[in-house]
Amino acid sequence: MKVVIVCVSVSHGNTARIAEVLAGVLDARVVSPEEIGPSDLDSCDLVGFGSGIFGMDFHPRLRRFVEEMPSKRRRKAFVFTTSGLPEPPFRRYTRRLARSLRRKGFDVVGTFSCRGFDTWLPFRLVGGIAKNRPDTADLEAARRFAAGLGG
Repeated sequence: MKVVIVCVSVSHGNTARIAEVLAGVLDARVVSPEEIGPSDLDSCDLVGFGSGIFGMDFHPRLRRFVEEMPSKRRRKAFVFTTSGLPEPPFRRYTRRLARSLRRKGFDVVGTFSCRGFDTWLPFRLVGGIAKNRPDTADLEAARRFAAGLGG
């Protein structure tokens, strides 16, 4: 099975750590949006899309990559994220990205999220939140998630 993970991890490496765990289980390559073209995804059996959360949404580089992909029939995809705060029920960003991917022709087969160390401005004043996350339990949860995808 050919798997690629498109990941943006810019602040503390939280999402990159999750991406590497997923990649290890799925025997996947982790790339940034700038390192791969949409047509390169056509030969993949499974594509992961992930980033940290910035302003209650996925990183703009990842969103732009998805938005600029042409709509066509594609294979399976999954979405993953890390965030200082849990995903709020009134703003489900994983659902929004999954919906965008479906419009682009992907069959979204799962989503994964966990907490990650966050020092965004208000949290910086208290030394950050979700310190030491993702932790061992988060990484094990990511392994189980990936195994359920076929890894």
